[in-house]
Amino acid sequence: MTQSNSNPLTEKVDALWKFSSSLLQTIPPLRWVGYTLLFLTFVDLVILLIPPQLTNPVWEFQTMGAIVERVAVPLIAFVLIFYGEQNLRPKWERPLLSLLSLLTLLFGIFLLILVPLGIINTLRIDKQSNTQIDTQVEQRMTQIQQVQQQLEQANTEELMENLLSRLDTQGRTPEIQSAQELEEIKNQLSDFVTRTESSTKTQAEETRRNRRILLFKNSLKWNLGALVSGVLFIAIWKATGWTRKRA
Repeated sequence: MTQSNSNPLTEKVDALWKFSSSLLQTIPPLRWVGYTLLFLTFVDLVILLIPPQLTNPVWEFQTMGAIVERVAVPLIAFVLIFYGEQNLRPKWERPLLSLLSLLTLLFGIFLLILVPLGIINTLRIDKQSNTQIDTQVEQRMTQIQQVQQQLEQANTEELMENLLSRLDTQGRTPEIQSAQELEEIKNQLSDFVTRTESSTKTQAEETRRNRRILLFKNSLKWNLGALVSGVLFIAIWKATGWTRKRA
């Protein structure tokens, strides 16, 4: 009876060794991909933050949103850079890893600070938007009231024609032939002014509502994203404690 020269256990160990060797060969390229992504993120942030407008709540809010929406890239970059811990590391890379680990902590704290700032800016932008809408409505209502006053004073055909010519800049002013026609035009114009007043208020409220919904949706998305991302970066810092240990 012939004994087999192959040992199943030996074959499994050899296969495992080959797999481990091939896996180790992929570590350096992955780390360089991480460094590249991190560099590109840094360039993107510099361009995003210049020129700064720190007293502008809209700029601060939109910049916060842009940072949060880009945060997945540095997260992936740091995971790739720290992959494999200290294995296959050149000597020059070890102090750099300690610095990058600290950077994850600082960036995590920065993202957490953005949360209250984002909430404050949300309220400030909402207030500014309401003030802007109120100002526009007030200006529009002032114009309508002026038209109403002029309409009440337009008791002759000549005055009515002058009023219509000022309202219609395209030269389509009709000639009023009689007092009855004057009264009809006056009633039509009065109805038009009333409808314009009502539609102005309705459009203002609709604009206010739409702006507020969009603002608070973005605020919820970006503030929640900053909170979760900040916690993740701090978790990466804690998980990379090995970079702060002396060899």
